Amino acid sequence: MAMSAVQPTFVTPLVPLQSARSRTALRGVVQLPAEVVSAGSSTEMPQNSALGSAAVVAVAAMGVAAARRATAGRRNAVKSRVTTCASATGTHCTEYKEELLATAKALTTPGKGILAMDESNGTCGLRLQSIGVENTEPNRQRWREALLGTKGLGEYCGGAILFTETLYQDTTDGKKMVDLAKENGVIPGIKVDTGLVPLVGGNEGENWCRGLDDLKERTADFYKAGARFAKWRTTVRVRDHSSLAVSEAAHGLARYAAICQSSGLVPIIEPEILLDGEHSIDENFETFVETWSAVFKACADFGVMLEGVLLKPSMVTPGAQSGTKADATTIADYTLRALKKVVPPAVPGIMFLSGGQSEVEATLNLNAMNQSPNPWHISFSYARALQNTTLKTWAGKDENKVAAQAKLLQRAAANSKAQLGKYDPATADEDASALEGMYVKDYSY
Repeated sequence: MAMSAVQPTFVTPLVPLQSARSRTALRGVVQLPAEVVSAGSSTEMPQNSALGSAAVVAVAAMGVAAARRATAGRRNAVKSRVTTCASATGTHCTEYKEELLATAKALTTPGKGILAMDESNGTCGLRLQSIGVENTEPNRQRWREALLGTKGLGEYCGGAILFTETLYQDTTDGKKMVDLAKENGVIPGIKVDTGLVPLVGGNEGENWCRGLDDLKERTADFYKAGARFAKWRTTVRVRDHSSLAVSEAAHGLARYAAICQSSGLVPIIEPEILLDGEHSIDENFETFVETWSAVFKACADFGVMLEGVLLKPSMVTPGAQSGTKADATTIADYTLRALKKVVPPAVPGIMFLSGGQSEVEATLNLNAMNQSPNPWHISFSYARALQNTTLKTWAGKDENKVAAQAKLLQRAAANSKAQLGKYDPATADEDASALEGMYVKDYSY
């Protein structure tokens, strides 16, 4: 059977397979709309017609152009939804960039750390109850005033994290608490998360942190009230944690950080790896790296300016119920190795939480981490590990205020030396209460 001469024809490409979550064509292949494919079928025109082939090519070209325009439109829409005003690092905080950098620099002055006194009214009440003092607003006022009014505190603590009540609270003589802090050389900060709640879809007992919905409005108000940095705490446990818990922690912290920077507040990022559990120090290390890697990926996605953030990690230690203890040298080694795996050197400061360690343990571990140079300012953001002896000395009595403040200065000075790697327990003259462990299972602020 004689074969007819075959004329060159344009073959319309098949529509590539698509995933359920993406409308993007396979890489390197142009996807045409279905109507273009059907219109371009080579069987609809005589194969020996040059005009027919040209028409098909023209239709296909129009389809390619339309597909490219649609793809560009989709990309722009996604970009506007995901990055909001953070398409490039720092563009969301241009107005406050220099102030953010100056605040971060002040908080990371050599020898300085942060006093964490952002306990909620309920948690503060438990502290007061431990010394036989009723949880009332006047008693919380007297306690917080005693801390912020400590003369010379700013030599060792560049900042203090406050609870909302404290930020707007007056002292007993009518002065603003924020002004009292500033007079002592202490930059006021503010806790902005609204607490942990059960994580739906996560494993039993896991939590996530709320507070993003109205965060922009609140941070703008906090800035006007005198705050210049903020803190957001969420938690991830070591054993049996879900990928959802890690991703939710990372997303929430990155969104919080970008919003804070857009309002002029330096964000302290705190995904606490919980001490609760029987896990080994190696398991803690793995969870630390996993969680912080996700956090920095999310920060990059949302354009967070890393030069204007601080971190508040937990130290890498064995679990509280593991039955094992690690010495300061071991904890420092594991913690620094974890940090060097995941924390960019652009971050100016890492301010550790104490996590229920005794006052002396927290100081010893910090000192061990500063025995050699680090890419970052390695320091403290302690609450109980600065306040325990001070609270017991005060005991709710005004006549003990000066003595209590002396204890706070002693503790702050010890951690200042540890930040410089110069703490010597042999000459520290520590109180017995400074050796008391303060771990509380399922602790909340």
